[in-house]
Amino acid sequence: MIDQVTVFLENKKGRLAALCRALGDAGVSMHAMTVADTTDYGIVRIISDSPDKARETLMEAGFRVTLTKVFAIAVPNRAGALADLLEALDRAEVNVEYAYCFAIEGDMAIDVLRIEGDCNIKETIEAAGFRLLEAHEIYA
Repeated sequence: MIDQVTVFLENKKGRLAALCRALGDAGVSMHAMTVADTTDYGIVRIISDSPDKARETLMEAGFRVTLTKVFAIAVPNRAGALADLLEALDRAEVNVEYAYCFAIEGDMAIDVLRIEGDCNIKETIEAAGFRLLEAHEIYA
């Protein structure tokens, strides 16, 4: 599992830019970011090269931040690969709370999944032909 930086962000003009500037000024690179909004606030999810530094930086800048454990899975960057992965998890009765993806160099993508409960999905993922990534492979 890896650490995802999760930020509860006021739904106000300039807040996302301020978040990104704080990370940039601290030398924290974002590999992926997704923003989900509600009426009053947004939930920003970030995969960075240094989640602990990102958390500390954002807390010092006044943001509400937590680190969330998620799975990072190497998946071929082709049509249907995510469906294949999700179907394998469904057959194993694993519930995915949320997911997002990002492409990397070459023909691979990384799918980030938050799984309900404390289940170990490594065997299911490997049996389906995918690879669970370790933190050092993401944070580098």
